[in-house]
Amino acid sequence: QVQVVESGGGLVQAGGSLRLSCAASGNFRSINTMAWYRQAPGKQRDLVATVTSGGSTDYADSVKGRFTISRDNTKNTMYLQMISLSPEDTALYYCKAICVSVFGTYIEVWGQGTHVTVSS
Repeated sequence: QVQVVESGGGLVQAGGSLRLSCAASGNFRSINTMAWYRQAPGKQRDLVATVTSGGSTDYADSVKGRFTISRDNTKNTMYLQMISLSPEDTALYYCKAICVSVFGTYIEVWGQGTHVTVSS
């Protein structure tokens, strides 16, 4: 079984920063692409940023220049450094990992989410 667990969320004032982490564990061969999503109350879940196993990154326009996604393949962990936070960034942040199973198949794994609340 493969799982990912997010951490690092919390309450921060506007203009502040937070660093989220997502750790993958379980029985798998490797991790392909990892991504952060977020879902604000009453809204759909949106893609925030992605990072490939080779380190290539992509961002939603709304977070470009403020958020930085990275990963440590030796620790099976992904990060999201967020600066210049605004109340519009308030959401439940989810981690998603595309893992390669021991059988060579792809498994999509989601975490339970970590809350980020930005006060004005």
